[in-house]
Amino acid sequence: MNSRPLLDLRGVVKEYAGPTEIITVLRGIDLTIESGQSLAIVGASGSGKSTLLHLLGALDTASRGEIFFQGRNLDSLSNAEAAKLRNRDVGFIFQFHHLLPEFTALENVAMPGLIGGMDPGRAREMAAVALSHVGLDERMQHRVTTLSGGERQRAAIARAILLGPKVLLADEPTGNLDEESGGKVARLLLSLNKDLGMTLVVVTHNMTLARMMGRQLELRGGELYALA
Repeated sequence: MNSRPLLDLRGVVKEYAGPTEIITVLRGIDLTIESGQSLAIVGASGSGKSTLLHLLGALDTASRGEIFFQGRNLDSLSNAEAAKLRNRDVGFIFQFHHLLPEFTALENVAMPGLIGGMDPGRAREMAAVALSHVGLDERMQHRVTTLSGGERQRAAIARAILLGPKVLLADEPTGNLDEESGGKVARLLLSLNKDLGMTLVVVTHNMTLARMMGRQLELRGGELYALA
């Protein structure tokens, strides 16, 4: 039995070059995320929450330290291997849905499959299943511009889960929604975690959403603390 964590961060530092000095955003982060876990990371604006999420999803690289995804050091991956990991193993959900307005919900959701070289018919079939899972059966052929904000975010979630990723990384997934729509999205994310076993990492200002996760951490001063 494989006992390796899904994600394992060891002494991760992230720095940026400012106009006159080096700006340290993350200071020696140690973090282990097990498969099937739900985790919320909270913190003030500018605390580095999104930076940390991007490192977890191989969208960015650490200045120092190591990040392991199922035992593989992300720093050792080629550009092609990192792109494949982002496409197949990581599902990204952002505050803004980033759907293509000229396409239907079905066409948008099928995109990761098409990008990964999947047969177009198969990609559309899987997209239909994913949209059904998020409750958008009746909206599959509608253009994105005709969907409500909550429906657009659910379509974005369907796109994120299309290829059955090992982890969902959500950056303020309810931040652009009203309370009712945000609640639906929060419950949907929890169902993906509990019913499908998808590991879920959410960065958010929404403490109600954060408290719904199985584990809560706060990023403060570039370091992680257990949320009281």
